[in-house]
Amino acid sequence: MELILWRHAEAEVGEPDEGRALTGKGHKQAWKMADWLDSNLPNSCKILCSPATRTIQTAEALGRKFKIHPDLSPNCTAEQLLAAANWPNSREPVLLIGHQPILGQVAAMLVTGEKKEWSIRKGSAWWIAQRERGDITTTFLKAIMSADLISK
Repeated sequence: MELILWRHAEAEVGEPDEGRALTGKGHKQAWKMADWLDSNLPNSCKILCSPATRTIQTAEALGRKFKIHPDLSPNCTAEQLLAAANWPNSREPVLLIGHQPILGQVAAMLVTGEKKEWSIRKGSAWWIAQRERGDITTTFLKAIMSADLISK
């Protein structure tokens, strides 16, 4: 299985938290990362998004169909996020657009097997893959991309 974790781009400060919109810089981050993802994601990729405004705006930059999923909200748990993605059993790649600290915790759990507090930068994507060869299952980082590394 392949799981892509995309943290929402930079958002305005304010309340309510779930209603915060992307800043001008955030829109640019989202467009850059969306362009990179669109050229690398398979057409069969399932896309799930948090119900927060900033994640929906980040997802919209990709220009593909996505589903808003309540288990990706800012207050979700790593376990809820993995269950929403059907990790590790999904037959298709899954892109999750969500929040810190949960995305970082999921990345750490999948890569190290331990719950740690890793940070994923705003607008960045972590692509994690799992392969089975015989009796051996390997989980590895396929790519980490930051919006500021993408020229456009």
